Amino acid sequence: MSQWLVLAITMALACALVLFFTTLRHRRASDDEDTSETPDVIEYMTMMVGVVYAIVLGLAIAGVWEARGAAEDNVRREAQALYEVTQRADVYPAAVRDRIRGEVDAYVAHTVAVDWPRMTEDEPPSAEGGELLGKLRRDVTHQAPANELQAQAYQPLLDQIATADDARHARTQSDTTTLPGVVWFGLLTGALVTVGLIFTLQIRRSRRELLLAGLFSALIGFLLFLVWSFDAPFGRDGESAAPFTDLFPVAVAQAAAAP
Repeated sequence: MSQWLVLAITMALACALVLFFTTLRHRRASDDEDTSETPDVIEYMTMMVGVVYAIVLGLAIAGVWEARGAAEDNVRREAQALYEVTQRADVYPAAVRDRIRGEVDAYVAHTVAVDWPRMTEDEPPSAEGGELLGKLRRDVTHQAPANELQAQAYQPLLDQIATADDARHARTQSDTTTLPGVVWFGLLTGALVTVGLIFTLQIRRSRRELLLAGLFSALIGFLLFLVWSFDAPFGRDGESAAPFTDLFPVAVAQAAAAP
């Protein structure tokens, strides 16, 4: 399901529920109900609950945003390190160079075609990716430099592979959701309490008050959707693999075309 569709459904449902319960409350209200004045304590409680919930919601958004940024940095670091390996391998003979680049392409194709769908579905990545990267490391390590130029490129190649391996481990360890279930329980409960306090203010069914109540509930729904969307460090649609697709378009295209 598209995230835009999820957002639209969330905001429309929040508005519909608030308008429905507001209308239902007024139909069941007694004829002698006094709606001209709201007790001061209710206004104070509404203000405090709104402030506290805004702080908690802001901290949740900041937390998932920071986790998403760290995950994207790891992906960029991994892709860039592998790209540097393919470029620095140019000093080796054609057979060695092509073998190194082929192993890099195989690792990238497996990462994008196999590991990424698993990570976006909260599943652990396969062990084959680590095996492919280990094979690349062994081949480069056992390739003795034949001249001065290869000797100068040998250690930087190993450093770039180590960087890619470190970034891969960081990526695989941050593929789960950021917020625990108890935090989500607090966010959803707080949203219900915050929106529910609208009814304690004795709002009428005037167009202005109904519009404000609907917009307020839609805003809460949008912010919760924002937290849900960012709570997946690598996204929910695979777009976080963009560094690999940008630097290795041929390998990614071949992986996508493979059955």
